[in-house]
Amino acid sequence: MNIIHIKFQPFPHSPSLLHHHHTFLFSSKSLPLPRKFTPSAIKKSSSFASELYEKHTLLSYGCFAIKSSRIRSSVSEVEEGQKQNPVVTKKAYPFNEIEPKWQRYWEENRTFRTPDDVDTSKPKYYVLDMFPYPSGAGLHVGHPLGYTATDILARFKRMQGYNVLHPMGWDAFGLPAEQYAIETGTHPKLTTLRNINRFRSQLKSLGFSYDWDREISTIEPEYYKWTQWIFLQLLNRGLAYQAEVPVNWCPALGTVLANEEVVDGVSERGGHPVIRKPMRQWILKITAYADRLLEDLEELDWPESIKEMQRNWIGRSEGAEVEFCVLDGDGKETDMKITVYTTRPDTIFGATYLVLAPENTLLSSIVSTKQTESVEEYKDIASRKSDLERTELQKEKTGVFSGCYAKNPANGEPIPIWVADYVLGSYGTGAIMAVPAHDARDHEFASKYNLPIKWVVTPDNGSCIESGKAYSGEGIIINSSNMMVGLDINGLSSKEAAYKVIEWAEKTGNGKKKVNYKLWDWLFARQRYWGEPIPVIFLDDSGESIPVLETELPLTLPELDDFTPSGTGEPPLSKAVSWVKTIDPSSGKPATRETNTMPQWAGSCWYYLRFMDHKNSNELVDKAKEMYWSPVDVYVGGAEHAVLHLLYSRFWHKVLYDIGVVSTKEPFKCVINQGIILGEVQYMACKDTGGNYVSADSADELGEYLQEIIPEERVVKSGEFFVLKDNPKIRLIARAHKMSKSRGNVVNPDDVVSEYGADSLRLYEMFMGPFRDSKTWNTSGIEGVHRFLGRTWRLIVGSPLPHGTFRDGTVVTDEKPTMEQLHALHKCIAKVTEEIEGTRFNTGISAMMEFINAAYKWDKRPKSIIEPFVLLLSPYAPHMAEELWSRLGHPDSIANVPFPKADPTYLKESTIVLPVQINGKTRGTIQVEKGCSEEDAFTIASQDEKLSKYLDGKPIKKRIFVPGKILNIILDRQNVKAGVP
Repeated sequence: MNIIHIKFQPFPHSPSLLHHHHTFLFSSKSLPLPRKFTPSAIKKSSSFASELYEKHTLLSYGCFAIKSSRIRSSVSEVEEGQKQNPVVTKKAYPFNEIEPKWQRYWEENRTFRTPDDVDTSKPKYYVLDMFPYPSGAGLHVGHPLGYTATDILARFKRMQGYNVLHPMGWDAFGLPAEQYAIETGTHPKLTTLRNINRFRSQLKSLGFSYDWDREISTIEPEYYKWTQWIFLQLLNRGLAYQAEVPVNWCPALGTVLANEEVVDGVSERGGHPVIRKPMRQWILKITAYADRLLEDLEELDWPESIKEMQRNWIGRSEGAEVEFCVLDGDGKETDMKITVYTTRPDTIFGATYLVLAPENTLLSSIVSTKQTESVEEYKDIASRKSDLERTELQKEKTGVFSGCYAKNPANGEPIPIWVADYVLGSYGTGAIMAVPAHDARDHEFASKYNLPIKWVVTPDNGSCIESGKAYSGEGIIINSSNMMVGLDINGLSSKEAAYKVIEWAEKTGNGKKKVNYKLWDWLFARQRYWGEPIPVIFLDDSGESIPVLETELPLTLPELDDFTPSGTGEPPLSKAVSWVKTIDPSSGKPATRETNTMPQWAGSCWYYLRFMDHKNSNELVDKAKEMYWSPVDVYVGGAEHAVLHLLYSRFWHKVLYDIGVVSTKEPFKCVINQGIILGEVQYMACKDTGGNYVSADSADELGEYLQEIIPEERVVKSGEFFVLKDNPKIRLIARAHKMSKSRGNVVNPDDVVSEYGADSLRLYEMFMGPFRDSKTWNTSGIEGVHRFLGRTWRLIVGSPLPHGTFRDGTVVTDEKPTMEQLHALHKCIAKVTEEIEGTRFNTGISAMMEFINAAYKWDKRPKSIIEPFVLLLSPYAPHMAEELWSRLGHPDSIANVPFPKADPTYLKESTIVLPVQINGKTRGTIQVEKGCSEEDAFTIASQDEKLSKYLDGKPIKKRIFVPGKILNIILDRQNVKAGVP
């Protein structure tokens, strides 16, 4: 029989429920594993007890989390026949008493509050996390990675005398809360506030030094009043407009879906067909700021990878717009022209067909009667695909002939007009001139439909063009002359030819130079309830749009009992009839409110400004406060926000700069993306259909095979691979995946804090590896940093008393420190300071570990050495540092005590590493004092364990000693061979 301890987690939407521990006694073979607890990738049937032993953390509604170390301990105790009496565990240090104590102290004393009016003569440091969406699942251990880093920086700068702004808030509007509300009938505000409470509680339990007085949430009317105000400024400047744009419409759900809600042409929820349908939407004209968004990237201290992603997303290109005249059935020119945008006007003679996007508005006027049915059918199929699916390079190109032709203005030849979904209506003009010889997509399409391929560019280095493939590079122009229209570009380079074609097009009225962007204007409307109302009304008699007066803001979201989609395409707000129907205050005419809401991006575009002046009801931000705190010095968040969130924030910030609200051109001086924390490595063994283990490197030969999770205790590393401990011939699959509930590999920080303490979690997440790199969670790793904190505690407080408790006070002395101790301390100060400033937190921790190792060799622990070390530790492990600081006799918090500075006097090395050669060959090194004599160096070398075996009993002919450089000992080879003593 086995004893299993189970800790039931509270429901994500009921964080107020207490945690419970229960103990069950059952046979390890008696309970089959419920299917929902099995990660989807695992094809295995295993006992419930076995699954528990394999350390799974099961976190979903009605499931529970398991402490693996307790399970292992309980099972082994019963199997060994031990009594089932409670075991008193001696903790490495009393974190369970220390951490709640200091969290209460910080909250009661508002230790980290940044005053509204600060001393502006002091330097400022604004460090900000990308504020979270408060989901029902709460935090997992991946979330505190960035939060811990910013907290270390905030605490460090505070101790260096900076005014620090380190706030936290909630990006609380959003689709998940609304979906949950639709499924359960619970108002999204209730679940959102409940989730916020849980997130706040979890963050406070980790000791983050946020100024909670400045906490904001995007769902508060006091906040979104200013989101609406910004929208009105955009509207007044012509940067907000309405247009018919294609959206993802799901007839079965009766609603518009965001791109991320559509998978393979069907709705993520329910699997219903989704089509592209034009609807009138609000759009923000971000393209008006495209050049500035590009140019100002150069001034930012951002990772080059993020800047390059933004450049690619904006996608500025220079080229030409060229007009192709549509021909009638007799081949004569009509008044209709198709304008195409091309970045390669030098290839115009190679254009052998045109392609229109299925949604191009010209299509209905161009298509022939014979081809109408085929074109309409194709348009319907294309409407079911996302833009991403349509432009995927690997997908097979499809299209249909329109039945009409156009004239190539350069050579006068008629070329067919096709319809194909690899051209998007939203990019350029929604039409392209296809040059299959010099574009891979066009070449693939032309090859499939037997369209002409004409070569007009040859490589200028004389290299051969690979057969059957397009040549997309630049080169020398060929086959490109038509004197009848006055255009001859043969023999020119691609750049020269492009310039000449543009000049000819402008002179003859066939086109013009054009700068284009991949960046689209921002679709700024959602057919959702849970979002900021758009402050616009429409006059009933004329449909004219009228902005809501600024004095009437905030336009609050009405309470609705039914926030489900209407099924007609009308947003849920249309059901709030008494709210929708209104009167225009200027004319007194009946009007209707806008019923779309803003997207979730809106509230997160400017929240960094509100933190500067969070209670201001008269203006978005006070000018003096903004001028002091702007820009954000360090902004930390996930790489998934590298493009859209940062781009939208920069756009809004530049608009606010133009109207005088902010004083800087950019919002964020430095952006850092933390790496991802992956779930623990999972070991999988392959089995054939007979249940026999097979090595992973040969499993594919079986065709079908099963996989079984192997517990870490049965795994051993062999070279570069992992194998079964009891059968090393069986190679295993070892993988770490991103944490997710569906994989069952989520680690809850609450459990880690309960078992090891918040300081251990903070320290471990910083010690796992470089901050910006992805890392794999390993529970045994946290045990290592926990032991380090325990050693630190015992070094200063002393060993535990017989019953596991610790004495009051410390064991430090008031003695004068030695030079060795001063050297160790200041070396540690210099390293920790340098590594925090460089956000190399892991190596800063290594330096503190080296100090503790050195300190354990000392007979005495002088207070003047220990106190500065506690200050070094405090940004990383603030709870322990506060407690130690208090025990060292200080009544006030450590939070604002000056951070120690390294004294260069004590950084000079008093010893050097001296290479030692035997007969001219280096055999090792020794540690000697600077200025060491030859005799002293030889004595140390002869006593060295490694070097002594070369010297013992052997006659020495001579010694060559270069002070501080080398010791070379020459043996008397002749006497050695003759056996002369």
